Amino acid sequence: MEKRKNETIELLMKRKSMRVFEDKPVPQDVKRQLLEASLRAATAGNMTLYTIIDVTDQALKDKLAVTCDNQPFIAAAPLVLIYCADYRRWYEAFCRVETEVRRPSYGDFMLAAEDAIIAAQTAVTAADALGLGTCYIGDILENYETHRQLLGLPDYVAPIAMIVGGYPSRQQEERRQTPRFAVEDIVHENGYDMEKAGRMMEMIEEKEDWHGEDLALRLKAFCKRKWNCSFSEEMSRSVKAMLDAWAGPESGKTGGRE
Repeated sequence: MEKRKNETIELLMKRKSMRVFEDKPVPQDVKRQLLEASLRAATAGNMTLYTIIDVTDQALKDKLAVTCDNQPFIAAAPLVLIYCADYRRWYEAFCRVETEVRRPSYGDFMLAAEDAIIAAQTAVTAADALGLGTCYIGDILENYETHRQLLGLPDYVAPIAMIVGGYPSRQQEERRQTPRFAVEDIVHENGYDMEKAGRMMEMIEEKEDWHGEDLALRLKAFCKRKWNCSFSEEMSRSVKAMLDAWAGPESGKTGGRE
């Protein structure tokens, strides 16, 4: 079946992460367009359960480059945006009109985190449309206590996603796009398909073109680099601290005006 041409689909299909940028700023009007598009993302109950921190201070970028797994390209990025799950605004508004308001809990965290991630991905698509390149920095989930202090985050606000961006270098634009798994393997119809899930080794072979002994060696190295590693352990510790701070012993209990 012939695929119909669509500019948005073509934009999405060409997307790849960019980590090296030209040494020039993103104009304010371009950044404004990107942020306005991001705010049009789907949001639970039209509540906009997130805050976007626009990092413009070079000293702060330098610190984030260290705390986010020592990645110098973060400090060199013209655009750095941190998307935080944020229920504080609504909680404080509710407390102004109600004497008894339950404190935010785990479900509220997940809902706000979903909002933040959806808005972040909308910003990434907008950036592509505006000629920018971007890269997600998952390491913002590490070192929660440090990031909370660096960014001045109050209760019920937590960093969920970080995007760095700018005008990509020619090398980054020409770099090959990384492969993805096939739709047939990732989409399960009407429930979880254990047979499809059991094809993981074959899926990796088909996606990465690794075979036999080479597949085993590469997968072992990948496990060591991405799973059995210090940054993964730190991320788990940090996210637990984040959840404990958000929805600790007092979560779900009623608070209100004092």
